[in-house]
Amino acid sequence: VEAVHLIADGKAPRIPQPKEGATYEGIQKKENAEISWDQPAVSLHNWIRGHDKVPGAWTTIDGQVVTFYGSSLFDASVPAGQELAIKGASRPGLVTKNGLVVFGNDGKMVLVRNLQFEDGKMIPASKYFSADEAAALELTEEEKKMAEDIR
Repeated sequence: VEAVHLIADGKAPRIPQPKEGATYEGIQKKENAEISWDQPAVSLHNWIRGHDKVPGAWTTIDGQVVTFYGSSLFDASVPAGQELAIKGASRPGLVTKNGLVVFGNDGKMVLVRNLQFEDGKMIPASKYFSADEAAALELTEEEKKMAEDIR
């Protein structure tokens, strides 16, 4: 009660908080979230998960900034997949049916589930090479009639 009265009367002491020992890191910026590939898989995973969702850990693939989301450590044999060159990585990633497998400098693996491109489009990492394929919409006769009725 005494503290409330001191504040209300404008007489409460003001003691600035010392910066020593402070743990607040401030808001992360996208330009500071680039992935450094010269580190072990655990560090890569921690970096990607630590920047998940904002601002998003990113790297350059085919000259385009790609942001990684949803990583997990991958402790199995090297899966079959299509190789994907990643700028700065010592070894290409593998696009597999489960996602994108990337390698730390210790040879261990990290599985990334989602990728986001510069235009904001997000895809499952397993669909990286099929992302540009456009499927044509084929309507059945019944659906064509329904579409005409709606028009």
